[in-house]
Amino acid sequence: MEDTSTRNIALLIDADNASASTLDPVLTVLAELGTVNVRRVYGNWTKSGLKPWQDMAIRHGIEPQQQFDLTKGKNATDMKMTIDAMDLLFRGRVEGFGIMSSDSDFMPLAMRIRQDGLPVYGFGGSKTPEGFRQACTRFIDVGALLTERPAPAAATPPTSEDVPIEQSLPPAIAGRAAPKAKAPVGEDLLKLLIDAYDATKRDDKGFVSLSAMGQLAANRSSFDARNYGYRNLADLIRAVPNFQSESREGGRLYVKRVR
Repeated sequence: MEDTSTRNIALLIDADNASASTLDPVLTVLAELGTVNVRRVYGNWTKSGLKPWQDMAIRHGIEPQQQFDLTKGKNATDMKMTIDAMDLLFRGRVEGFGIMSSDSDFMPLAMRIRQDGLPVYGFGGSKTPEGFRQACTRFIDVGALLTERPAPAAATPPTSEDVPIEQSLPPAIAGRAAPKAKAPVGEDLLKLLIDAYDATKRDDKGFVSLSAMGQLAANRSSFDARNYGYRNLADLIRAVPNFQSESREGGRLYVKRVR
C-alpha cells in the first residue's frame, strides 16, 4: 500500500467564503492525502468579520495573505489564490491540494490541477455550485464534518478501559467516527454505485473489490461518504440494502449487488 504520510499537501483558504469553525475537521480529512505543510488563508484583514480566521491562523500556523478590496463589491482573493496555486503546481513540490471555498470561481483552478494528475479536495457549504463540486477530485460538505462538542470531563477521569474508542479520540477525529446524522442515499447516488459495480470485474461469486468500485465511482463523481454521515465508503455501502459485503484477507472489503 502506498505511504501517503510523506506527501506534501497545500491548503488554500478563501476566508470570505469559508468558516473558521470547520478548519479542524478539514485538516483531519486532508491527512488522507499527506502532511499539510503549505497553509495559506486569503482575505482583507481590515474586515472585522475575518477575526475568527486571524485566531485560527495563529493557532494552526497558517500564513495570512492580505488582499485589499480595490473595487467595491469585488475582491482580489480569488486571483491571488489561483496565482499561488499555479506557482505551487509548477514548482513540482506539492502533491495534492485542498481548497476551502464555496465559490464556483475556483472550478477552472481545480480542473487545471487535476490535469497534472494531482488530487484536489474541495471543502465548502451545502450551497456550493455543482460545477466546483464536480471539478474536485473529492468535494466534502463541511457541514457534514461538524459534530457536537464532547461532554465536560468528569471530576475523576475514567480509565481507558471505561471510555468508548470514539470518546477517547481527539475531537476532530472523534467527529469522523460518530457523525451527527446519516442522510438518505438518493437515486442518483444509488445509480452511481450500481454503475460502478457493473463496470468492475467480478469474481466467480459475483463479488467486486470495494476499492476498485470506489475508484470507478470517483472517476465520475466527486461525492464523499462523509457528506452522507458515514466515515467512509465501506460504512456507506453496508447501509445500502442493494449490496451485500464481506471482509476477506487483509481486511479487504468485497461487494455484491443483491437487488
